[in-house]
Amino acid sequence: MSVGEVDLRDELAALLPRLRRFARSVARHREDADDLVQTAVERALRHLDQWQAGTRLDSWMFRIMKNAWIDEVRARARRDEVNAPEEAGATVGVSETSAQIARLSIAAAMGRLPDEQRLVIGLVLVDGMAYREAADALDIPIGTLTSRLARGRLALQAALGGPGGFE
Repeated sequence: MSVGEVDLRDELAALLPRLRRFARSVARHREDADDLVQTAVERALRHLDQWQAGTRLDSWMFRIMKNAWIDEVRARARRDEVNAPEEAGATVGVSETSAQIARLSIAAAMGRLPDEQRLVIGLVLVDGMAYREAADALDIPIGTLTSRLARGRLALQAALGGPGGFE
Protein backbone atom coordinates (compact mmCIF):
# COMPACT_ATOMS: atom_id res chain seq x y z
CA MET A 1 0.00 0.00 0.00
CA SER A 2 1.46 3.38 -1.02
CA VAL A 3 1.79 6.42 1.23
CA GLY A 4 -0.89 8.18 -0.84
CA GLU A 5 -3.35 5.34 -0.26
CA VAL A 6 -2.72 5.47 3.49
CA ASP A 7 -3.36 9.25 3.51
CA LEU A 8 -6.50 8.77 1.44
CA ARG A 9 -7.77 6.10 3.82
CA ASP A 10 -7.12 8.45 6.76
CA GLU A 11 -9.09 11.22 5.04
CA LEU A 12 -11.89 8.75 4.36
CA ALA A 13 -11.96 7.75 8.03
CA ALA A 14 -12.18 11.42 9.02
CA LEU A 15 -15.25 11.79 6.76
CA LEU A 16 -17.19 9.01 8.49
CA PRO A 17 -19.17 11.25 10.90
CA ARG A 18 -20.35 13.44 8.00
CA LEU A 19 -21.19 10.39 5.89
CA ARG A 20 -23.18 8.86 8.73
CA ARG A 21 -25.07 12.09 9.36
CA PHE A 22 -25.96 12.34 5.66
CA ALA A 23 -26.97 8.68 5.54
CA ARG A 24 -29.27 9.08 8.54
CA SER A 25 -31.03 12.01 6.90
CA VAL A 26 -31.53 10.03 3.70
CA ALA A 27 -32.25 6.51 4.90
CA ARG A 28 -34.89 7.14 7.62
CA HIS A 29 -33.63 4.30 9.85
CA ARG A 30 -30.40 4.09 11.81
CA GLU A 31 -29.61 0.56 10.64
CA ASP A 32 -30.23 1.43 6.99
CA ALA A 33 -27.99 4.47 7.41
CA ASP A 34 -25.21 2.34 8.87
CA ASP A 35 -25.56 -0.13 6.00
CA LEU A 36 -25.48 2.73 3.50
CA VAL A 37 -22.26 4.14 4.96
CA GLN A 38 -20.68 0.68 4.96
CA THR A 39 -21.68 0.08 1.34
CA ALA A 40 -20.36 3.47 0.23
CA VAL A 41 -17.03 3.03 2.04
CA GLU A 42 -16.62 -0.48 0.63
CA ARG A 43 -17.26 0.82 -2.89
CA ALA A 44 -14.82 3.68 -2.38
CA LEU A 45 -12.08 1.39 -1.06
CA ARG A 46 -12.62 -1.03 -3.93
CA HIS A 47 -12.38 1.79 -6.45
CA LEU A 48 -9.74 4.05 -4.94
CA ASP A 49 -8.01 4.10 -8.31
CA GLN A 50 -11.01 6.00 -9.74
CA TRP A 51 -10.66 8.93 -7.34
CA GLN A 52 -8.75 11.78 -8.95
CA ALA A 53 -6.13 13.44 -6.79
CA GLY A 54 -6.82 17.13 -6.37
CA THR A 55 -10.60 16.71 -6.35
CA ARG A 56 -12.81 16.82 -3.28
CA LEU A 57 -12.96 13.48 -1.51
CA ASP A 58 -16.18 14.41 0.31
CA SER A 59 -18.02 15.18 -2.95
CA TRP A 60 -16.82 11.88 -4.41
CA MET A 61 -18.00 10.00 -1.31
CA PHE A 62 -21.39 11.74 -1.19
CA ARG A 63 -21.90 10.88 -4.87
CA ILE A 64 -21.05 7.23 -4.15
CA MET A 65 -23.46 7.29 -1.22
CA LYS A 66 -26.24 8.85 -3.31
CA ASN A 67 -25.80 6.18 -5.98
CA ALA A 68 -25.72 3.41 -3.37
CA TRP A 69 -28.97 4.72 -1.89
CA ILE A 70 -30.62 4.80 -5.32
CA ASP A 71 -29.50 1.20 -5.87
CA GLU A 72 -30.98 0.20 -2.50
CA VAL A 73 -34.32 1.90 -3.16
CA ARG A 74 -34.60 0.18 -6.53
CA ALA A 75 -33.71 -3.19 -5.00
CA ARG A 76 -36.38 -2.77 -2.33
CA ALA A 77 -38.98 -1.91 -4.94
CA ARG A 78 -38.09 -5.08 -6.85
CA ARG A 79 -38.37 -7.23 -3.76
CA ASP A 80 -41.82 -5.75 -3.17
CA GLU A 81 -41.74 -6.65 0.49
CA VAL A 82 -43.51 -4.65 3.16
CA ASN A 83 -41.97 -5.15 6.57
CA ALA A 84 -42.62 -2.99 9.59
CA PRO A 85 -39.35 -1.48 10.79
CA GLU A 86 -38.08 -2.65 14.14
CA GLU A 87 -38.19 0.94 15.38
CA ALA A 88 -41.99 0.99 15.02
CA GLY A 89 -42.32 -1.00 18.25
CA ALA A 90 -39.31 0.39 20.05
CA THR A 91 -41.25 2.94 22.11
CA VAL A 92 -44.35 0.94 23.02
CA GLY A 93 -45.25 1.71 26.63
CA VAL A 94 -42.54 4.33 26.99
CA SER A 95 -43.43 7.88 27.98
CA GLU A 96 -42.38 10.21 25.18
CA THR A 97 -40.64 13.45 26.00
CA SER A 98 -41.17 16.48 23.83
CA ALA A 99 -37.68 16.08 22.33
CA GLN A 100 -38.45 12.52 21.31
CA ILE A 101 -41.78 13.57 19.86
CA ALA A 102 -40.09 16.36 17.92
CA ARG A 103 -37.41 13.97 16.62
CA LEU A 104 -40.03 11.45 15.54
CA SER A 105 -42.11 14.17 13.88
CA ILE A 106 -39.11 15.43 11.95
CA ALA A 107 -38.11 11.89 10.97
CA ALA A 108 -41.64 11.17 9.78
CA ALA A 109 -41.79 14.42 7.82
CA MET A 110 -38.40 13.69 6.24
CA GLY A 111 -39.62 10.20 5.40
CA ARG A 112 -42.53 11.61 3.42
CA LEU A 113 -40.28 13.77 1.24
CA PRO A 114 -39.31 12.56 -2.22
CA ASP A 115 -35.77 11.15 -2.38
CA GLU A 116 -34.39 14.10 -4.35
CA GLN A 117 -35.58 16.58 -1.70
CA ARG A 118 -34.40 14.38 1.18
CA LEU A 119 -30.92 14.10 -0.39
CA VAL A 120 -30.63 17.88 -0.78
CA ILE A 121 -31.92 18.59 2.72
CA GLY A 122 -29.55 15.97 4.12
CA LEU A 123 -26.52 17.62 2.56
CA VAL A 124 -27.42 21.30 3.01
CA LEU A 125 -29.50 21.47 6.20
CA VAL A 126 -28.26 18.46 8.13
CA ASP A 127 -24.61 18.29 7.06
CA GLY A 128 -24.23 22.05 6.52
CA MET A 129 -22.67 21.68 3.09
CA ALA A 130 -22.53 24.77 0.84
CA TYR A 131 -24.97 24.84 -2.05
CA ARG A 132 -22.23 24.55 -4.70
CA GLU A 133 -20.60 21.60 -2.91
CA ALA A 134 -23.94 19.84 -2.50
CA ALA A 135 -24.81 20.40 -6.15
CA ASP A 136 -21.43 18.97 -7.16
CA ALA A 137 -21.84 16.00 -4.82
CA LEU A 138 -25.26 15.19 -6.26
CA ASP A 139 -24.13 15.99 -9.81
CA ILE A 140 -27.01 18.44 -10.40
CA PRO A 141 -27.12 22.13 -11.39
CA ILE A 142 -27.19 24.58 -8.48
CA GLY A 143 -30.58 25.90 -9.64
CA THR A 144 -32.03 22.41 -9.36
CA LEU A 145 -30.54 22.08 -5.89
CA THR A 146 -32.04 25.37 -4.70
CA SER A 147 -35.49 24.58 -6.07
CA ARG A 148 -35.47 21.10 -4.48
CA LEU A 149 -34.30 22.63 -1.22
CA ALA A 150 -37.06 25.27 -1.31
CA ARG A 151 -39.74 22.66 -2.04
CA GLY A 152 -38.35 20.39 0.66
CA ARG A 153 -38.33 23.18 3.26
CA LEU A 154 -41.93 24.10 2.43
CA ALA A 155 -43.01 20.47 2.67
CA LEU A 156 -41.26 20.09 6.05
CA GLN A 157 -42.82 23.30 7.36
CA ALA A 158 -46.26 22.17 6.28
CA ALA A 159 -45.76 18.72 7.81
CA LEU A 160 -44.50 20.16 11.09
CA GLY A 161 -47.30 22.68 11.51
CA GLY A 162 -46.02 25.83 9.81
CA PRO A 163 -42.92 28.02 9.92
CA GLY A 164 -42.69 27.90 13.73
CA GLY A 165 -42.31 24.17 14.04
CA PHE A 166 -44.65 21.61 15.56
CA GLU A 167 -48.43 21.51 15.80
